Amino acid sequence: MARKIRKTPDARLHGEARRSRHLQDRRVTQDRVLNDDERLEEFRQSLYQSVLPDLPKIPGYHVCWLTTNNPSDSIQRRLRLGYEPIRAEDVPGYETMSLKTGEYAGCIAVNEMVAFKLPIHLYERYMYEAHHNAPMNEEEKLSSIVDVIREEAASVAKSGARGIKFEVEEGMEELAQGREPPSFAAAVGEG
Repeated sequence: MARKIRKTPDARLHGEARRSRHLQDRRVTQDRVLNDDERLEEFRQSLYQSVLPDLPKIPGYHVCWLTTNNPSDSIQRRLRLGYEPIRAEDVPGYETMSLKTGEYAGCIAVNEMVAFKLPIHLYERYMYEAHHNAPMNEEEKLSSIVDVIREEAASVAKSGARGIKFEVEEGMEELAQGREPPSFAAAVGEG
């Protein structure tokens, strides 16, 4: 005859769940929650590469590591954009880091990361687009919104409404003003 296991009414009423004996027997000797200083230090450490070596500069190219595991930023996409895998013969001394088999055989790799290079003229165009044009376009949108709000406030004020005051905070007037584009060549040791 099979026995039925039932919860006692008291346990259900008080919301008590059965605890693991392992947790009851184990001594907790330290607090496992990080404090803010420890979290900040862990964040700082995450900013620095600890596994991937720095790739040597290749004249005329920007070099970087690309992952084979990112479906939204795939290596096939980067190849279409002009990236080229770095082969072991491109950088003397890195022969031991080249893959022996697979799709990227002969290329420098560490785990799922593969070394790539991008012609410097494309790198500079991509950086100009991502770090100059795109932010300027966003600033123009914000500037347009400020202009619309300013016009609406002026219209309401002309109609005789009181209590409406429009103030543009510091920095808003500079939005969408032409800026000297940055040079990205210095970031890759060129120019």
